[in-house]
Amino acid sequence: MTKKRKVILVTDGDEYAARTVEYVAAKIGGRAISRSQGNPTTLSGQEIVQLILEAKNDPVFVMFDDCGLLGEGAGETALKYVAEHQQIEVLGVIAVASKTHQTEWARVDVSIDRFGELTEYGVDKSGLKDLEVGRISGDTVYCLDLLDVPIIVGIGDIGKMARKDSVNNGCPITMKAVELILERSGYHDNKD
Repeated sequence: MTKKRKVILVTDGDEYAARTVEYVAAKIGGRAISRSQGNPTTLSGQEIVQLILEAKNDPVFVMFDDCGLLGEGAGETALKYVAEHQQIEVLGVIAVASKTHQTEWARVDVSIDRFGELTEYGVDKSGLKDLEVGRISGDTVYCLDLLDVPIIVGIGDIGKMARKDSVNNGCPITMKAVELILERSGYHDNKD
């Protein structure tokens, strides 16, 4: 049997997200699929899976983006394909909040605000605590509730949040989300 690749899904694909994801992946010894960047996602799920299987190290970070499209867009179609692929083990999802014209939302297990605090509430694009418990609004989160993934962590706009998550600051919010996913998934305990 082929060993499953360990993957972290990120629901944003703009240039800030790409720089942040690449930085965090390098810091923890993982790999970012830089070609998955796009606003919206341009690669198909099959193309992304092929890139994941060719990546040198786990965990592999993959970005998906619907560019504000209502309903299931290209990013979510690709995300579902990757998440359900038999050679992929999703460790967790970083669900990124955004301001969409028509709000889509998904449940989250926990959120991290722009100050690095864990909260049971969702967060908004700025990384500030929202009003609703356990849900986040975004443009590439519509399908997350349909997926069987171990943990979904909500954060504000990745790489931004009033510069609190910038690469210049070491991307502390995204880093904390990744550390939480790795801890909850038992990734470090199960490493070969």
